[in-house]
Amino acid sequence: MQRIISTGIPKLDLLLGGGIPERQTLVVTGDPGTGKTILCSQIAFAFAARGENVVLASVASESQDKLLHELQGFSFFDADRIGKELFLVSAYPALQKGPKEAKELLLRTMKDRKAKLLFVDGLRSVRDLWQSEGKLRDFFYELNVGLAQRESIALFTTEYPLAKLMGYPEATTVDGIVSVSVARFGGRLVRRIQVAKLRGRAHLTSEHLMHITQQGISIVPRLEETVHANQSFEPPDARAEFGLPELDAILHGGLPAQSTTLIAGSTGVGKTLLGAQFLAHGAARGEPGLLVTYSEPVGRLVKRARGVSLDLRPLLESGTLRIHYTPVTNLESDDLTDQILRAVREHGVRRLVVDGIGELEESILDRSRLRGLFSSLIIALRDLGTTSLFIKEVAKIAGPDLDFSDTPISVTAENLLFFRHIELRGRLHRILSILKMRESSYDPYVREFAVTNRGISVLAPLESAEGLLTGVARPLVVHAEATS
Repeated sequence: MQRIISTGIPKLDLLLGGGIPERQTLVVTGDPGTGKTILCSQIAFAFAARGENVVLASVASESQDKLLHELQGFSFFDADRIGKELFLVSAYPALQKGPKEAKELLLRTMKDRKAKLLFVDGLRSVRDLWQSEGKLRDFFYELNVGLAQRESIALFTTEYPLAKLMGYPEATTVDGIVSVSVARFGGRLVRRIQVAKLRGRAHLTSEHLMHITQQGISIVPRLEETVHANQSFEPPDARAEFGLPELDAILHGGLPAQSTTLIAGSTGVGKTLLGAQFLAHGAARGEPGLLVTYSEPVGRLVKRARGVSLDLRPLLESGTLRIHYTPVTNLESDDLTDQILRAVREHGVRRLVVDGIGELEESILDRSRLRGLFSSLIIALRDLGTTSLFIKEVAKIAGPDLDFSDTPISVTAENLLFFRHIELRGRLHRILSILKMRESSYDPYVREFAVTNRGISVLAPLESAEGLLTGVARPLVVHAEATS
């Protein structure tokens, strides 16, 4: 059975279907500045750190000291490995002589150093030097055969966009192609990585988010490719209560456990405070809770909650409740969903509130991913045993429009609670309506909803008016029967 070797970059291994298959040759391609050399160097140092010898071959006329100097700023760089597990060789003089001499130099060095990995940085220089498709084809073929006999792996970098590389002979000769790219969205640059080809092994094929930090390369795979629905999932019978007797009563015992709820409503109606109440009640019962907010700092939120007699501080201090405030200025949706899921796993979160589904939607640069990404997020949270609330702010405080078609989660969520202000007899009222609970019965009546310094409460049904959900209520006129 073919051995699969880890790259030392966990999420890259995931994209590759587990790692790099032994005896294979991969090309990492992309425009200058996309991170090719950093990626391959990080893999090389990971091999060396495991005690596996590496040969790093330079094919340019410039000194290898320049490359090493540029890598020193990364935490994976370890100068002590150079000359022990990581060996440098200049292949440029041999390349000037021809493919046969270059191939012999690389294979001889790999044999002498008992190396497991060959990293050749700058394949485009070889093409520019030889100006011959036939020479390149023969060089790759004979080098691949020699490396396979040694059960070794080779990495090459080249400076071509993926579409252009696919038209060259090396695209068919090598076993795998990894493409890295940078695209501008508004005022920010977004890095992507894609496994465009990997011979004989299932792998993830989409473009995935990539970062370059002081630690090196990090990758955030798309949820749509890594999360799969559990066909045998059966909803539990348990309920997640709010701790508000009137609300729990009209929900017939609370929200179904491990379900997803969209709470939609106008600004200032009390959505965030209701989410905080849901988390606080669960945390007080030993269910770890997490509130993710994209617009409100923790201190301000805690102060607002205290204004409705909801003291979150003891729960925060005990760790049963956590609040993560993350401004989304420069973050992409894959980052945000990854942060949520990592926090849920790390802290064993059983109740989650995401305050700002609109901000999360806006962070999705590829709008065609909207529904798929949220569906995958919901599945992942459900499989983690989490009951989730997503809060959506509607644009209008009052008005006849009631449309959630621009919010994919309104379709995939099992429950939808709608809050809004209405004007009735010259006064604003808060109202609550349960628009759907897919796996449970519920009270269908529109009810008034109060937020005061004594707390949150659900009042009796509003039966003296119609058109309540439009926000512009009309008082009912009662006509007395005519008497003869």
